[in-house]
Amino acid sequence: MTLDDRRYMASALALGRRGLGRCWPNPAVGCILVREGRIVGRGWTQPGGRPHAETVALAQAGAQARGATAYVSLEPCAHHGQTPPCAEALVTAGVTRVVAPLEDSDARVAGQGFEILRQAGIEVTTGIMADDAARDHAGFFLRTEQGRPFVTLKLASSFDGRIATATGQSQWITGPGARRAVHAMRARHDAVMVGAGTARADDPALTVRGMGITGQPVRVIVSRRLDLPLMGQLARTAGEVPVWLCCGHDADPKRKNAWTGLGARLLECGVHGVQLDPADVLQHLGAAGLTRVFCEGGSALAASLLAADLVDELVGFSAGLVIGAEGMPSVGAMGLSRLDEAPRFRLGETRAIGADILHRWVRGG
Repeated sequence: MTLDDRRYMASALALGRRGLGRCWPNPAVGCILVREGRIVGRGWTQPGGRPHAETVALAQAGAQARGATAYVSLEPCAHHGQTPPCAEALVTAGVTRVVAPLEDSDARVAGQGFEILRQAGIEVTTGIMADDAARDHAGFFLRTEQGRPFVTLKLASSFDGRIATATGQSQWITGPGARRAVHAMRARHDAVMVGAGTARADDPALTVRGMGITGQPVRVIVSRRLDLPLMGQLARTAGEVPVWLCCGHDADPKRKNAWTGLGARLLECGVHGVQLDPADVLQHLGAAGLTRVFCEGGSALAASLLAADLVDELVGFSAGLVIGAEGMPSVGAMGLSRLDEAPRFRLGETRAIGADILHRWVRGG
């Protein structure tokens, strides 16, 4: 590995992140082609997952790809789908070296892309910035290996962990800077998810605003009985921005018909106790193609995901106000009696955003 290898791989990873939230179910890959010390092609996975990063970069490079080194943020694909394998495309283009951080965990690839390249006499270098790539592709890997998407749980609360007053007032605990940061986070996820209580109380749009993006994340509502307002923002816009409703098999058939008539997609999930089984909800979302889900509560949904050990990242926004014990807690009851039963996370980042504090925690405390 050279310093140039690391520098170009960092650029390929940064390019790949441009596709986060827009290219599911495919991974968000970046590719840079370098020939004689000059970048001749750049690409990242396009919205909807096609074309792939390598295809875009090769098209930009044209004949200059011959003799170039390709820096790709994940193993080039080896399977025939809507397009030929990217590994074969790199061979055909005359690339002489491929640098990639790690293998693709998809069983249709899983080392086969590297093997195609090596069989063609192309030098393959792996392991460069593998940890960074693993973080970027965590959602894709979770879906291919466990069948579920990566889950980020976002909680915006007062200093004492409350998300609303006793009367339900919650707008706005945090300031405009924090709210803008939340929109940027939504844009990097395939879906935004809330529970039925939040949908009823806040009548949220759950869209990305002020970011200049062309597509919107899927809006997922977890509601066993589909007891959701049929005149709210979600219902009114279900035909314009996707709304997926995770419900129980015992949901009212009339409500099912009403929502499908509005353009929503229904996912019937298993029930655990009196609530939908969060693990089954995530399996259904993974089967539908989602790789990254941004959950914004409420407290009952947050508790169920945490209790089931299904949260991969916590993002908190803490404001400098105190609401008191009569306020609504950010996380509902989890039935814990011992501290060693509580899920723990490791601090990944903390910084001020306006008058608020952002703290990000990752799985594995």
